[in-house]
Amino acid sequence: MYDTGKKRLPVGIESFEEIRSDDYYYVDKTAMIRDLLQRRGKVNLFTRPRRFGKSLNMSMLKCFLEIGCDDKLFEELEISSDMELCNKYMGKYPVVSISLKGVNGADYPTARALMCSVVGNEASRFYDLFTASEKLNEVDRKQYAQLVNVDAGTEGGFLMSDAVLMGSLKTLSMLLEKHFGEKVIVLIDEYDVPLSKANERHYYDEMILLIRNMFEQVLKTNDSLYFAVLTGCLRVSKESIFTGLNNPSIFSITDEDCDSYFGFTDSEVKRMLRYYDLEDKYDLIREWYDGYRFGDTDVYCPWDVINYVNKLQVRRDLPPQDYWSNTSSNDIVRHFIERIGDGLTKSEIEALVAGETVAKEIHEDLTYNRLYDTTDNIWSVLFTTGYLTQRGTLDGRTYQLAIPNMEIRNIFKNQIMTMFRKNVEQDGKTLDAFCQALQTGNAGDAERLFTDYLGKTISIRDTFARKPTKENFYHGILLGILGYKNGWYVRSNKEAGEGYSDIIIKIEDESIGIVIEVKYAEESRYDYVCRGALDQIKASGYAQALKEEGCHTILKYGIACNKKKCRIMVEKETEDENL
Repeated sequence: MYDTGKKRLPVGIESFEEIRSDDYYYVDKTAMIRDLLQRRGKVNLFTRPRRFGKSLNMSMLKCFLEIGCDDKLFEELEISSDMELCNKYMGKYPVVSISLKGVNGADYPTARALMCSVVGNEASRFYDLFTASEKLNEVDRKQYAQLVNVDAGTEGGFLMSDAVLMGSLKTLSMLLEKHFGEKVIVLIDEYDVPLSKANERHYYDEMILLIRNMFEQVLKTNDSLYFAVLTGCLRVSKESIFTGLNNPSIFSITDEDCDSYFGFTDSEVKRMLRYYDLEDKYDLIREWYDGYRFGDTDVYCPWDVINYVNKLQVRRDLPPQDYWSNTSSNDIVRHFIERIGDGLTKSEIEALVAGETVAKEIHEDLTYNRLYDTTDNIWSVLFTTGYLTQRGTLDGRTYQLAIPNMEIRNIFKNQIMTMFRKNVEQDGKTLDAFCQALQTGNAGDAERLFTDYLGKTISIRDTFARKPTKENFYHGILLGILGYKNGWYVRSNKEAGEGYSDIIIKIEDESIGIVIEVKYAEESRYDYVCRGALDQIKASGYAQALKEEGCHTILKYGIACNKKKCRIMVEKETEDENL
């Protein structure tokens, strides 16, 4: 039962004010404020994968710095102990805070309209302030009116010309400084999402021009700017959108500065599990959601941990779920695997999936319209977006890359199997030959053809898990093959007899049933393992269900596999033999 005496977990909540005022469980990241203010430049960029707390930290910065700050939100948090810093910065500055996460249009006009809405809504936040301000003149008011001009013809959408939109954040900064007499802090969350979406939907050139002009005006030629903070997944190259801007201060996933403020550290996860009486789930959560390294700090994905801990309070025996991976299409992994033979080897992917590392030079400055141009770029994107992490660097440019945890490994595994099934479907001749061999009891041909399949696919060695079931990969390969055979009813891990068989097949209209038991074999023990699989089928009565369904001929297969080799043995049982 859910313990109502515990704080609720902030699932999907990115507002610092809401989390603190409604007494949600909060992992204290306020020390980031101190470190940022001590190390900041004029423009500061934090790059982290999605779902690592970027938006929540930006909300925290806004709550701390903005005039009118509620200091009670920070009571008993780490930053409150630094009285000198709080007295100097807390609630002292006007803040412009926008998120570009929602600028996701199917075409450029839609995306541009969404950008107008983002800026217009932020400008509207100051409507009462500016309309009553004695420090703004008529020209100022007209400029402000252009930012909040609502077009009735677009169902309340904000209407701005290109010139107004490109200068909108600079204009808003100027008006805020004029009213408050203080320079302005600008926060731009998920700054690169519009570029990502524009690249996917083929209006990148228009969007890059808009973003470049907006950023140049607010970040470079803005006398009202005190400092700015941006977050995103990628460090988009300076030449692409930061043209002419002095070098921004970068806090990337390879930098040690502020490295523990995005994601949960091990001690933070342990503290959370103690609070919710889930300490026994620590090893499982670490295996599935830990493994990222930012700078010199190992971190968990906070989105995963919060979601899983929240679910565990209702169902304590719930197995780990894919939370992070289900928030994206994961197309980058598909593009990566499709590069086999074009600068990427099967051995490299197999090493990653097996939990090993691959040394690659990483380029953190990228442009979205060139992400897939080279295999080297894709390695870099996988690293910066969280599909790969680092286990050390050789020279500050070349990193030992690894898949961080079981959740991300599942993404690679699923994409590998999807590609394999696609290839099987396209090669109907080999599929028919393999199935014919199984149907006729020709173990030799079945062994040869299955070995050929194993040689062509990417091997998934289950050395990644602490307690691996090594035959799972081979079981999946067989299902990927057999699932395309017309007229074959294939069941996997169906309850049968006294246990669970790996695969049971009923061939419609033929009265033939097939039982397959797949085992992992150590080197040179293939025959022994095959016989053991056949003995298991017989002892457990796996074939009984097929007999009850009217199958007169039963073919029992023991299959032993190791890496890309296999051995297949068959035993045939007919109705006549049982009379």
